[in-house]
Amino acid sequence: MRSLEDVGNLKGNSNAYTRWATFGPYYAMFPIDFAFDIVNKYSEPDDYILDPFAGRCSSVYAGGVLGRNSFGIEINPVGWLYGNTKLQPAEKQEVLNRLLDIYNSRNNYTGQAYQLSRFFRMCFCVEVRKFLLAARTELNWKENNVDATLMSILLIYLHGKLGEGLSNQMRQTKAMGVNYSIRWWTENGYEKPPKINPLEFIAKRIEWRYAKGTPEIETESKVIFGDATIEIETLIEKANQKNIKFSLLFTSPPYWSIVDYYSDQWLRLWLLGGSTKPKFNPDKHKRRFNSKIDYYNLLDTVFGRCAEIMADDATIFVRTDARKFTLETTIEILKKYFPNHLLRQQPKPFKKRTQTELFNHTNKLPKDKYGEVDIILTR
Repeated sequence: MRSLEDVGNLKGNSNAYTRWATFGPYYAMFPIDFAFDIVNKYSEPDDYILDPFAGRCSSVYAGGVLGRNSFGIEINPVGWLYGNTKLQPAEKQEVLNRLLDIYNSRNNYTGQAYQLSRFFRMCFCVEVRKFLLAARTELNWKENNVDATLMSILLIYLHGKLGEGLSNQMRQTKAMGVNYSIRWWTENGYEKPPKINPLEFIAKRIEWRYAKGTPEIETESKVIFGDATIEIETLIEKANQKNIKFSLLFTSPPYWSIVDYYSDQWLRLWLLGGSTKPKFNPDKHKRRFNSKIDYYNLLDTVFGRCAEIMADDATIFVRTDARKFTLETTIEILKKYFPNHLLRQQPKPFKKRTQTELFNHTNKLPKDKYGEVDIILTR
């Protein structure tokens, strides 16, 4: 069985496990070495572990690599694609062949490419716009693993610093707003996007990603795409049928009122078939939680249902926001469903700028009030 020592330095790229570990930029995420450390410390090989708010699925990936049966649920298709690809990347040659298919069909989208808004014309050169429209239309990423793998790679390089992505100058983790981007590009001399051959650009990145091989996940490990309040029923049914109990619940729920993953990932969601403009998602479980009632009900439903399939001596490890409402709500609900566990807290003050500071526009707090807390329940 593979150990943490066998995996190697998780901050390097020395083997397939480490190279795929950090697959996918996603600013709300577990540090990958942290995910591996927690799985290693609080579970054993062949155990079952669960993450109902999986994000880019670092916990599920760590569990699979270390020989645990790992299951996650993720509602955001961007995070789900990253996790799905890490766990089961398609064969390299099949991905390269599909890339060529998409590139060869790009000219079918020439008219649409010129009709895109000013933002897209400033963000991507015409060759890239045609290519992205072909990928957006033709990749069956929900059902085909080759298409899912290629699409997840496109999402990684969709935008970023000049030379590192397909776009004009932009952050990699978060797409800026349309008007802000146009104004910034204009004021800073980036009126024209870089000329890029998308076939050559993406093929080079695919070759690099696969250069050390692909991870070997020998256990039953997967991430389910959907709403945790609904999809947890699938796992409960499976657990009951096979008499399975989970030994580790390891997750980080969304933080109340901090960030809207759909608005902030709008450009990647556009490539997946979404809107051409950033907007808040009307589905209450997919947007920023400004309603305290909705937030409480989300955690209450998910943690309550998870409790039904956890072993009596299971460990519950939840990383959450240090702000008063989020922290107190999480603790209250965890105590409700795991009353016989001993609860302890480990504060994790931020040592550098984070998603809370960068992207929280509705709750202005002194800098020293930002941070996270690990809530650990054991028996």
